[in-house]
Amino acid sequence: MFQGISNEAFVLGCSAIGAGIAMIAGLGPGIGQGIAAGKGAEAVGRQPEAQGDITRTMLLGQAVAETTGIYSLVIAIILLFVQPLLAGL
Repeated sequence: MFQGISNEAFVLGCSAIGAGIAMIAGLGPGIGQGIAAGKGAEAVGRQPEAQGDITRTMLLGQAVAETTGIYSLVIAIILLFVQPLLAGL
């Protein structure tokens, strides 16, 4: 089945698939941050005097959630451009 494919081409193809799978991790933070922003707006609507505390807590939570997306982007860039898996061939 893989008779016409070189080892290098196979590893590069697998790296591209891995980078695509890594970028799926960017969906979770996007959805979570949207939900957090919506809940923050609801909380400010119910208690306008606590706006500063609500906004501060929401932004801290969103910053922590965003690290997952940034890590997946870094992994995808490494797999596509640095190609560490080709060093062993």
